[in-house]
Amino acid sequence: MDHTNDLTNGKVSGKLLGFFFPMLLTNLLQQIYSVADTAIVGRGLGDNALGAVGNLSSLSLLIIGFSMGVTGGFAVIIAQNFGSGDMTAVRKSVALSVKLSAILTVILTAAGCLLLKPILLLMRTDQIILEDSLIYGYIIFGGLAATIAYNLLSGVLRSVGDSKTPFLAIIISSAVNIALDYILIFLFHTGVEGVAAATVISQAISAFICYLKMKQIPQLEIRKDDFESDTAMSLLLLKNGIPMACMNSITAVGCMVVQGYVNDCGVAYTSAYSVCSKYLNLFMLPSLTAGFAVSSFVSQNFGAGKTERIRQGVRVCINIALVSYLCLGSAMILLSKQLADFMLDESETIALSAEYLRICGTGLILLNLLFIYRNATQGMGYPLIPMLSGIAEMALRIPAIIFLLPHIGFRATAYAEIIAWIGALTLNVGAYMINFRKANQSQT
Repeated sequence: MDHTNDLTNGKVSGKLLGFFFPMLLTNLLQQIYSVADTAIVGRGLGDNALGAVGNLSSLSLLIIGFSMGVTGGFAVIIAQNFGSGDMTAVRKSVALSVKLSAILTVILTAAGCLLLKPILLLMRTDQIILEDSLIYGYIIFGGLAATIAYNLLSGVLRSVGDSKTPFLAIIISSAVNIALDYILIFLFHTGVEGVAAATVISQAISAFICYLKMKQIPQLEIRKDDFESDTAMSLLLLKNGIPMACMNSITAVGCMVVQGYVNDCGVAYTSAYSVCSKYLNLFMLPSLTAGFAVSSFVSQNFGAGKTERIRQGVRVCINIALVSYLCLGSAMILLSKQLADFMLDESETIALSAEYLRICGTGLILLNLLFIYRNATQGMGYPLIPMLSGIAEMALRIPAIIFLLPHIGFRATAYAEIIAWIGALTLNVGAYMINFRKANQSQT
């Protein structure tokens, strides 16, 4: 039985949508879990605990986002090798990705635990939530190996066209996570440490499921000699992974600065911003997933030299982004108060969150298209401009929040997001068009 999925042949829309929907369900389950997790924390432990957990979101994006960028970059090279039909290179790139990821895990775990408190203090975290933020962060970063393992193994599976196994892994791990949240908070009366422990355990389960699936795929049967040093392959993996990692981390730095200014305004702003971030992550999900799908699709077809399929695939994903905007952008605008009320208790934080959701819902199309063009460019093996777009996001987001926050209050956080999206989208559209033209000329 062939456990892989060749994206270089067959009808483009059928192949892409068949690959996209399991990924969408995977990411949707992750976000539903995240929203449920937030609701459990908010209802079970209160708004302060919710603020403590949410306060870690920017720092988590810095550390975990870096690892996701690295493993995502590795996956692009693996997919290109798979698309070209070079299975020796596939096995070699997977084996070296495992070695490099193990080194990365040690470095990021140490960095996360050592820098946690200094960074939280730099972010001007309110003393009311500082202790809970530290407890939650130490457990999450201490268990980073589970997160990196899942990101790497699920990325490898998607590189060979398998988006169903990560979906199965998330179904199981999300159910475990929510069950553990309830048990630890409501039965054992733990604090945020119970929430963090449940997250790490569920990530380890999802990684193990992906590992079991990889063992069944002949093309991924790694031999001992595949782990032997290969400087050229290692540099190629790092050349693609490091810029993507830097893009995520640079974006996170901008978000951390914003979080610092938000924290200065009090716990109400912190809690509202935490909830708004959760909802934004949920409503951008279809386009984020379409970006992941187009990355694998473009990578395989770039390796196979099929540029016309790349063009068609990008068009399919742009249509997904537009439909998502019409449906979910409207929900953010029209149901903003109801969404805020679902997670929050205080009238002030509800009002702040509702306003943010209305503003970002209006500009959501910018973010949707950004995911498509950024991932398509990365899939062709050109990660530099996407990295520079992360710098542009930071350079635009920080001045926007500094200037606008004293004048318009919490709304500034939403406008800063939209301004950053505009700058990054402009860069990535230009990069995609230039690099697609180069690829098309070189392969004709």
